[in-house]
Amino acid sequence: MLKHTPKSARTRQFIIEKTADLFNTKGYAGTSMSDLTAATGLTKGSIYGNFENKESVAVAVFAYNLNKVEQAVKRYAAGAESSRAVLMAYVAAYRNFIGGEFPGGGCPVLNTATEADDTSPRLRELAAAAIGRWQQQLEAVVEKGKAAGEFRADCDAVQTALSVIALIEGGVMIGKLTNSQQHLDRVLLTVEWLIDNLQRP
Repeated sequence: MLKHTPKSARTRQFIIEKTADLFNTKGYAGTSMSDLTAATGLTKGSIYGNFENKESVAVAVFAYNLNKVEQAVKRYAAGAESSRAVLMAYVAAYRNFIGGEFPGGGCPVLNTATEADDTSPRLRELAAAAIGRWQQQLEAVVEKGKAAGEFRADCDAVQTALSVIALIEGGVMIGKLTNSQQHLDRVLLTVEWLIDNLQRP
């Protein structure tokens, strides 16, 4: 962070970065204030001097981790010259999910969605909004491919977007649970098949 950034902003960013993997690994409910102080080396008062409560830290961390995922996908999509290539960028990004450039603990959307129902309505809303934006982005790519004559005119953009998301997130869950990138890769082959079947014959 730049030196001219106000100290309070630097401290907030420090707390977010130091606790990002912690929240993404242990979850909101499983992360205690003592975990936060241990990870940051700051006192409870220092943390609460920058965030209203633990949920406020978790909300900021979710945004930080989500941005890391979105930036990773953008790097894979950079230079894509077709709608198919843009969709395949998601496959490429998630092929490096385990031990790759994703936040420690895995996909923040999946992790937050599976926990937040019972622990934090605010985090649940953020996870749902992230899925909604992802869906809209994929739908737009499919519609662009249809308009360009790259994809079949009868492609259902909504069904395609939801199917891609469900397959990827389901594959991530299985891969994380079994600690097997191979299991995730097998699911991603199905995503590739789905994308290839959007194309005109």
